[in-house]
Amino acid sequence: MNNIVPDGGGRGSRSTLDLHFRRSGSRTVLQHRHAGDLRTLASHYPEAGGVCHQVIVHPPGGYVGGDVLTLRVDVAEAAHALITTPGASRIYRSLGDVTAQTMDARIAPGGRLEWLPLETIAYCGCLAENRARFQLDPGAELIAWDMLALGLPAARRPFRAGRYTQHLEVPGIWLERGGIDASDGALLRGAGGFADRTTCATLLFVCGSPLAPQRRDALLDAARIRCGSHPGVAAAATSPHAQVVVVRALGERIEPVCAMLRSVWAAWREAAWSLPPCPPRVWET
Repeated sequence: MNNIVPDGGGRGSRSTLDLHFRRSGSRTVLQHRHAGDLRTLASHYPEAGGVCHQVIVHPPGGYVGGDVLTLRVDVAEAAHALITTPGASRIYRSLGDVTAQTMDARIAPGGRLEWLPLETIAYCGCLAENRARFQLDPGAELIAWDMLALGLPAARRPFRAGRYTQHLEVPGIWLERGGIDASDGALLRGAGGFADRTTCATLLFVCGSPLAPQRRDALLDAARIRCGSHPGVAAAATSPHAQVVVVRALGERIEPVCAMLRSVWAAWREAAWSLPPCPPRVWET
């Protein structure tokens, strides 16, 4: 596990949530503990195969400068967990301290994790860092996404000030770190950057062992078909590593980008695991 947690500045709240999923008979079951505001709701089993659907909540409803949130996830051998949130995470304007979110996951051989939180909304003036680190043992598999909406364009409150840093890591396999600064016009408005789009997203399929070429091609084909079927979303799929398939997306609004990612997620579930899509009920409430 990565024990280096960003320091938000000292004036916000501290919250931690530890989730341990293990196989018990025909089901994946959860043991958990928390400190601070992060919580988990009751486990749900809406599909065959004992997949544990878990919703994590943050009752205050948004994050302010100096808040530090730490989530640790452990998926034991042969367990399968799907984790999501009930709504968008909102990061509000900061007076100088950084909002820091860290998610650190470990997946054992034969384990599966679907990390599917709803979007993060970066308000104008926010200062935030979001870290996600996934450690996969041989035979473990992961589907994970990250969706970011900059500002509130529909309310005419664009992202004109602030900074958001994203860190995604699969040790030894995948590492990326990028910063979005509201003052970077070339990035946010240039033709080689966001071109005035306000939403960006990444979707990953990661395996703890190299993917067989036919399986990797099936995942790429499924993603590319769906990337081209959502108007208003610029998206592409590629495989930059033998254990990774990645989809990138840009859009003017979060809703079509989210719909596109959900479509690819559903196709990947069927292609990789022969599981039909089973969207969490909370997505429809």
